[in-house]
Amino acid sequence: MSDADSTDTTDFDDQDAPTPVGVKLGSTRTVLDLPDERDGRERHSTLTCLATYEDAITGEEKALYGHDAAVEYPDSVRFMLRSGLPENDEGVADAEAFFEAVVDAHDVPADSAVVYAVPTIDNEAGVENLKAVIEGSSVGEAAVRSFPESLCGAIPAYGDGLDAIDEVFVSVNMGSTTLEACAYRRGEQLSPFSTGSVTGNEVDRWIVAAVEEESQGRVHIDRTTAREYKEERADVYDFEPFTDVVQQPGGGSHEFTVDRGVRDPVDRYIDDAVDAVANEFLPELANDHMKPYQLALGRPIAVTGGMACIPGLVEEFEKRLSAELDRDVEVVAPDDPATAAAEGAARIAERLV
Repeated sequence: MSDADSTDTTDFDDQDAPTPVGVKLGSTRTVLDLPDERDGRERHSTLTCLATYEDAITGEEKALYGHDAAVEYPDSVRFMLRSGLPENDEGVADAEAFFEAVVDAHDVPADSAVVYAVPTIDNEAGVENLKAVIEGSSVGEAAVRSFPESLCGAIPAYGDGLDAIDEVFVSVNMGSTTLEACAYRRGEQLSPFSTGSVTGNEVDRWIVAAVEEESQGRVHIDRTTAREYKEERADVYDFEPFTDVVQQPGGGSHEFTVDRGVRDPVDRYIDDAVDAVANEFLPELANDHMKPYQLALGRPIAVTGGMACIPGLVEEFEKRLSAELDRDVEVVAPDDPATAAAEGAARIAERLV
């Protein structure tokens, strides 16, 4: 397993209570938010993927999870939640094995209170499959609860504690498999919206195509490499072209420069996200709940999810959304938008215990 840097947050004082755990079992990354040894909190992130291979000595099939699987087996690695939820029995089995490996690697106690984030997707069977994976695991004996991902992610965006639960606001989750938007009134969902056409996964595909076009067909990268370009190189305002090297099929190597191959897909994503929020979600919210709509736009809009981690994206989204709506709109994001859902879920778990 490959962990992100640990981040301290709230205190955990009652060591006799069940361990409060926040979980985001995501399409690209899975995040656990746990108490640390210093009475604080830490978050662990790993890629939600696995690869199977044959043991060179015994011939038995073995599985490799997370970052190592993506790096060592980029052509065969399986992201078992590509659509955001386990779709079938095979996906459920993969997700169960993966989640058990993750909680075991981080010594999550069985006597824990687990709160997990659920994406806003119109897929009742998939949601039930996710519920089966989490609630059927070896953790969460004290309690298991689920809350909307866009709510969990917005909680850290509005500061410490659970202040967001008592407010009226709009949250936009810029995830890998969906763009979600929802208004909340004291925790109640109003006009939940999601689309699979504006996603981080789409940006990865656009980068693959754009790099091939930029190199005049000489370079073809896989989606794992495209995701790495996006996460490690993309920057809305201060992007710098970079070079990479690929091996030629007939031998030797080819060095190439990436410029518009990353910039154009990110720019396109921001435009599409603004269009979806301004011209699809917000009109529906205004039509269904005019007063909460007015109240929500008077407060900052919370933006979370992996795409919000790209430097400058939140600021540019605010700028373009304000122009599209012809009014000043403030947009805020948590310190780490990619792990915010697990952090918010953990704060709810702390309240429950």
